[in-house]
Amino acid sequence: MHTFGIIGFGGMGEWHGKQLLTIPEEFTLAAVHDINPARNEQARTAGIKAYDTLEEILADKAIESVIVAAPNNFHKDLSIAALKAGKHVICEKPVMLNTADLEAVLAVSRETGKAFSVHQNRRWDRDYRIVKKLLDEGSIGQPFYIESRVQGSKGIPGDWRCEKIAGGGMLFDWGVHLIDQMLQLVDSPVVDVYAHLLSVKFPGVDDNFKLILRFANDVSALVEVDTYTFISLPRWHVSGTGGTAQVDDFACHGKVAKANTVSVHWDEGIVYTEAGPTRTMAPRAKESIEELPLPLVTSDAKDYYRQFATAVKRGTALPVTDQQMLRVIKVIDAAFESEARRQSIAVHI
Repeated sequence: MHTFGIIGFGGMGEWHGKQLLTIPEEFTLAAVHDINPARNEQARTAGIKAYDTLEEILADKAIESVIVAAPNNFHKDLSIAALKAGKHVICEKPVMLNTADLEAVLAVSRETGKAFSVHQNRRWDRDYRIVKKLLDEGSIGQPFYIESRVQGSKGIPGDWRCEKIAGGGMLFDWGVHLIDQMLQLVDSPVVDVYAHLLSVKFPGVDDNFKLILRFANDVSALVEVDTYTFISLPRWHVSGTGGTAQVDDFACHGKVAKANTVSVHWDEGIVYTEAGPTRTMAPRAKESIEELPLPLVTSDAKDYYRQFATAVKRGTALPVTDQQMLRVIKVIDAAFESEARRQSIAVHI
């Protein structure tokens, strides 16, 4: 049994609480704390102990680990305070707002001997796991181009996510998930980062962005987030030397298409198509293509908490390691630099 406390009982903090309470045989939610008194009262009404001050929850010796679910610009100070109080820490995304802040927190983690990790829960999303399975098994050969995108049309919630000082914007919100997933899919250093950040409806923060990553093994990746798009593109589109995979949405509709012939017959002369005279883009013979359903996968996001608790108890690897956290934030640092300089940034991440 592992005992948690939650600092920040807003949307994500409440979500963490609900997750933990569904598996009471494994975890105990001892208490929560929020700077908003109404949130603390909401917790008490639900039968959850709530502390009115940060000092009180950190002084609770029954709490082994703290989940930091406050707005992004509070992550550093709250994480350091919890580590120094003798608590293990799970921090919400983005783990920090820059590499220097993350390195400072990791130094405190090492000094105190307390575990620190970030809650990258979307490593358990089925759509991502399907793509990972296809690549791990070599089902579509060697990947050379991967597109990952999330698109909506409602804009950014009208809260701190609209404020630059609070760490708002989509690169820190959804981008941190998609970048982490991409770094897990491609086993190679990132050598080039190019970012195009837009403020379409929310001045001061990026509400849309395109990020292109080039890896040392020559895989290229596009990561895209839009909050003002009314016709969405596929969640994933993966091109490999042996075929193509597409995952349309989070419900995991999609398919795999593979060539079932080694060579393709090229007609002599010009081929006339809807695209005009072309041979290169003329349609391939249907009998030369094999279409397959996406593989089935199962996943449980609560495994994150299980792996974290096991790591604390037995000294095994955390669900998200120091190096993995650093890579994501370094890519984000490079993305902001790329946008500021309006050019690609050479890196080795």
